[in-house]
Amino acid sequence: MKKIISLLNIEFLVNEGALKNWRMIFFLSTLALIMIGSGHSADGKIFRIAQLNDEIKYLKSQFIEGRSQLMDRKMESKIITQLRDRGVKPATQPPVKIVVK
Repeated sequence: MKKIISLLNIEFLVNEGALKNWRMIFFLSTLALIMIGSGHSADGKIFRIAQLNDEIKYLKSQFIEGRSQLMDRKMESKIITQLRDRGVKPATQPPVKIVVK
């Protein structure tokens, strides 16, 4: 009972050998602060990774959309219909192969 009362009165911090106790309390407090900081840093990194993954998904979808638009515009039939308005028609004769010796 006396030990519990002395613990509740915090006598272990004011007695003769209290310097050892203060050192241990300071050491444990420092470790606790380091652990809390490390946890916050890890959480921040996790949120940053999630944000970057969302950005990657968005950029991939933009790339795929741009590639599909390019493939659509490169189709021969689309080019023919667009150039027909300007008076350009597809060639009726095949190209002539030039051989250099």
